[in-house]
Amino acid sequence: MPVNDTKATGHLFEKPLEACPLCGSPKIRRLHRIERFEPAFTVDRCASCGFIFTNPRLTHDAMTALYGRDYYTGASDYSYYDERETEQYARHVWDSRCEAIHRFIHGGNILDVGSSFGGFLKSASKYYRPHGIEVSSYAGGYSISSIGPTIHIGTLKDHPFEDNYFSVISMIELLEHLPDPLFALRECHRLLRDGGLLLIQTANMAGLQARLQGKRYGYYLPGHCSYFTKKNLMDALTACGFSRIKAFHPVEFGLIPKLKKSRGAFTSVWHYRAWLRIAAYHYISKIRFGNFAATSSMVLYAFK
Repeated sequence: MPVNDTKATGHLFEKPLEACPLCGSPKIRRLHRIERFEPAFTVDRCASCGFIFTNPRLTHDAMTALYGRDYYTGASDYSYYDERETEQYARHVWDSRCEAIHRFIHGGNILDVGSSFGGFLKSASKYYRPHGIEVSSYAGGYSISSIGPTIHIGTLKDHPFEDNYFSVISMIELLEHLPDPLFALRECHRLLRDGGLLLIQTANMAGLQARLQGKRYGYYLPGHCSYFTKKNLMDALTACGFSRIKAFHPVEFGLIPKLKKSRGAFTSVWHYRAWLRIAAYHYISKIRFGNFAATSSMVLYAFK
């Protein structure tokens, strides 16, 4: 059944978009049909800015339904890594990220958009006053119990926070989930104080990894709406008012924390062989020049 057959799938999908949601250009073309999930879905690419987006998109209700308990406990086909199971290992990455942020911003309020169970915010509380936004009442309720009432269960469109309130906002593997990324970037700019930092981790679809793998690339997932290149994301950040942008490939911290985190999934000494793959990917990701990147991992720091 074609995914853009709105008569047959109207209860799941919205009306197809006729223009790019990032730049507004009507020059959009079909890129891939992703059939490894049910229902299948399609993604288009803008010929003007290179933005890739799911089209048509899941309805709000269908999208929200993805993030129930099964998503967070690994019981569904499309699921999330439950950080609570291996928190002592994941903390190596969270702590290293906080140290990297602290080199630029020394204190104040931090907001993690898509805060899940609050693990990153626990690390961030060493330097910052933690706040979160989490769409899932299951994950958000857990983080409220461990962090406190500064966690908002909802979205960037219905939060209670004031303008210029945050020194740091993080969106770690989050922006790709949002159907209106421009709104999210503008809202983050409004919430940040002057000199504040927005951290974004997402895939760079112009990276050789994504281009070679095509529709097999693992970032094409039911809950992902928006797929960026480094260039069009930097352009969007600039258009939203951010004054300075710094890019990191693959991330802004080193290899050792990632190796330590990976131990949380090891049950045998033979699993340490994965360190060779992790190290190789980390260093291959350093191969970049201009808009070229060997892999599709990136982190952007955008300053207001």
